[in-house]
Amino acid sequence: MSRKIITVIPGDGIGPDIVDSALKILDKAGCDFEYEFADAGLAALEKHGELLPQSTLDLIEKNKVTLKGPLTTPVGKGFTSINVGLRKKFNLYANLRPVISFKGTQARYENIDIITVRENTQGMYSGLGQVVSEDGNRAEAKSVITREGAERIARFAFDLARREGRKKVTIVHKANILKSTSGLFLDVARKVSQKYPDIETAEMIVDACCMKLVMNPEAFDVIVTTNLFGDIISDLCAGLVGGLGMAPGANIGKDAALFEAVHGSAPDIAGKNIANPSSVILASIQMLEYLHMGDKAEMIRKALAAVIAEGDRTTPDLGGSHGTTDFTQAIIERLESYV
Repeated sequence: MSRKIITVIPGDGIGPDIVDSALKILDKAGCDFEYEFADAGLAALEKHGELLPQSTLDLIEKNKVTLKGPLTTPVGKGFTSINVGLRKKFNLYANLRPVISFKGTQARYENIDIITVRENTQGMYSGLGQVVSEDGNRAEAKSVITREGAERIARFAFDLARREGRKKVTIVHKANILKSTSGLFLDVARKVSQKYPDIETAEMIVDACCMKLVMNPEAFDVIVTTNLFGDIISDLCAGLVGGLGMAPGANIGKDAALFEAVHGSAPDIAGKNIANPSSVILASIQMLEYLHMGDKAEMIRKALAAVIAEGDRTTPDLGGSHGTTDFTQAIIERLESYV
């Protein structure tokens, strides 16, 4: 049987260091992957003169599964979001952002287990129709929601809930004001929910959802929403469990999937060996689950949780004084007792 080939995009800033940590942990867990490396972001701009070279797109299309570090999109006209471009190019319509409490993170809450399912290609966040008048006094952007797109993401969320034995899906919207776009999304999601009588369905306006996530986050299980709302809500949820350093992301389509650290490239701490690699480690766990390697995923999750809980060799953002390499080595040593 041939080894599974994974496309790896190390990314910018702290990306190469934290992605290297994740690969070492995957190898120690006995995943037996082969890696093909590709450039994107500032690293690609320096090497190839473009942020997203065709060679990188070709590798993603060939291997179907990609693990990616954080990328930097330069500020200024002419530069569009690399992540948005990848999602559109490969029709990665579902953005899956789970957050779970880990003992030892010094987070405000202890029993969080929420998955945000975000439509990934439509709505205001897609950047469609952006225009600024010549005099700079007027700007426009277009938000488009289709019935097909809304139904696809709603089904994804309810299927996920059923598959993982979850009890509740909350549909988040702003249909009281955005009656066309958000109204269509809510209407379609309601109809989809009727086909899942075993799953409790709730509806919540996005501003009320944000308030209740802060006041009573334990009431949420799976959240499904549109692109821009999902971007905001998923970051809020990350704050409940210790920040973006503890939040992974999966971008899933029919024919390809991309797993990533969702935080920025943090150029100010690049090369200082202090970055927390947990986000990309958790993303690699999502990747293993996608590849039906749940035993390996659980092994790594267990080792990560144990090292964070012990607190002896954690990174500064987790309350420790150790570096990326020490934290990684502690996880590897913990895995040795499992393998």
